[in-house]
Amino acid sequence: MKNNLAKVSRSRSVNAAVANSNLKLAVAKTPEALAPDHSRIISYLEAHKPATPCLVVDLSIVAGKYGDLRAALPAAEIFYAVKANPAPEILDRLVALGSSFDTASAGEIRQVLAAGAKPARISFGNTIKKPADIAFAHAVGVDLFAFDSEAELRKIAQHAPGARVFCRILVEGKGALWPLNKKFGCAPEMAADLLVGAAKLGLVPHGVSFHVGSQQLDPAQWGNAIAEAKWVFDRAAEQGVTLRMVDLGGGFPATYGPGVPTVAAYGAAIGRALKASFGAGQPEIIIEPGRYMVGDAGVLETEVVLVSQKSYDDDRRWVYLDVGRFGGLAEVEGEAIRYRIRPVGESAAPEAPVVLAGPTCDSADILYDKAGYTLPSDLESGDRLRLYSTGAYTTTYSAVNFNGFDPLRAIYI
Repeated sequence: MKNNLAKVSRSRSVNAAVANSNLKLAVAKTPEALAPDHSRIISYLEAHKPATPCLVVDLSIVAGKYGDLRAALPAAEIFYAVKANPAPEILDRLVALGSSFDTASAGEIRQVLAAGAKPARISFGNTIKKPADIAFAHAVGVDLFAFDSEAELRKIAQHAPGARVFCRILVEGKGALWPLNKKFGCAPEMAADLLVGAAKLGLVPHGVSFHVGSQQLDPAQWGNAIAEAKWVFDRAAEQGVTLRMVDLGGGFPATYGPGVPTVAAYGAAIGRALKASFGAGQPEIIIEPGRYMVGDAGVLETEVVLVSQKSYDDDRRWVYLDVGRFGGLAEVEGEAIRYRIRPVGESAAPEAPVVLAGPTCDSADILYDKAGYTLPSDLESGDRLRLYSTGAYTTTYSAVNFNGFDPLRAIYI
């Protein structure tokens, strides 16, 4: 009965918070309206003509994104999600800008420390950790750990005694192109009980986290999640535990296509939601941008290996590239993430439908079959294409060396 009453109360608080957070959004009608200036990257590609496939990342764009997000959410501390692109050049630049870091493994912690980040600026945000990795993080001074289960909480208590912990809750994440609402998080009722239990285990129950889904195109989604977090705060307080932090997660988008709200629109929606749920008693806020920070900073140049047709009456050409799903473009899974793809150089030929695929001997290495891509009808082997906004989740996914193809080369300028 208590659980049922709690669910009713939580539902009412969520609906009220969402109702109070509605606002008109500034939305880009075309990807180019928000996309950064890639002129430095294009100049580099044209001057050096690097062997393909090759990703070129402009660090000044990364710095600009960091500044824009700081301006949109000035009260939030930025914890860059290292998994998006852990290149030393990016980590070095963000350390210099004063960023903190969200890490998922002992390896990422080592990378961030090597870039000069202080342990106090590192969160071990993965809710699935080996005891040895927890102990390592604690030994080097990391003091902030995520969890979403009793078993993980007990591991942290044993191997990182006295650490601050935050519990990830399940949220829906509607509007995200890459949902994250199954593998991670627990129900808010469970989260509140676990945070109370953390204090009994000698840990410091610090706060609540959530993730509304990667490439989240609806800023209003944070309103529901923030209201859920406030419910956990209140439930814990009833049992004598004071929470201090809300981790808003990531989800801020790259500019793959039209309909992407401005970062200012996200900041305004989140600010309204925080006020609706927490009023004047605002908690500490952290955010974990990954894709937003580095996605638009990269342009990937690839060579056309083959253009063919499957039958005489086939109205679509198959265009095979020297980069595919196993070479860095894993996020084309389900064709949800759709990169802007344009040929290098001008063509007067009309555009015609294509299927895009990678070079490996794996039938799953198809990039886009249903997304409706078109390319000039005179495209042929040896021509080059550019994939825009490819700075996130490409180099790290390319490390498998499948079929003997080299991992994706990256250049940082």
